[in-house]
This record gives sequence, C-alpha cells and structure tokens, in this order.
Amino acid sequence: MNSPETILTESHRVSCDGATDIRSGAALGHPRVWLEIDEKGYVDCGYCDRHFVLKGGAADIGADQHAA
Repeated sequence: MNSPETILTESHRVSCDGATDIRSGAALGHPRVWLEIDEKGYVDCGYCDRHFVLKGGAADIGADQHAA
C-alpha cells in the first residue's frame, strides 16, 4: 500500500481534487474540496488522504533549512 502524497505549499488555503497524472491510467479523482491549514501547519484531504504541509509552518520538518 502506498503512503499518502505530501505536498509542500506556501498557502494556508489549498484545493484538492485527487487527480493524478491521467496518462498513467489512474482514476480521475474526487470532487474538488478546499482545505484550510491551521496552527498545526498541515491538513489532510478527507477523500484521498493527500497531506498538505505549510512551508515554514509547525509541521514542516525542513522549516529550519528554509529559513537559512
């Protein structure tokens, strides 16, 4: 089983439709949802479990590297 995809973003508000590369023959995804990253620094999509991490936020394990 593959782990959920993690996406690093600079925006507190992100959208997810679960779409992947259509050329790979994967399913088209799910309805587009808008998600808000809060003080935890991340949010997970309820449909596909895609993990969105705010760049420089509390959940960004490389935050100290970005600030340098």
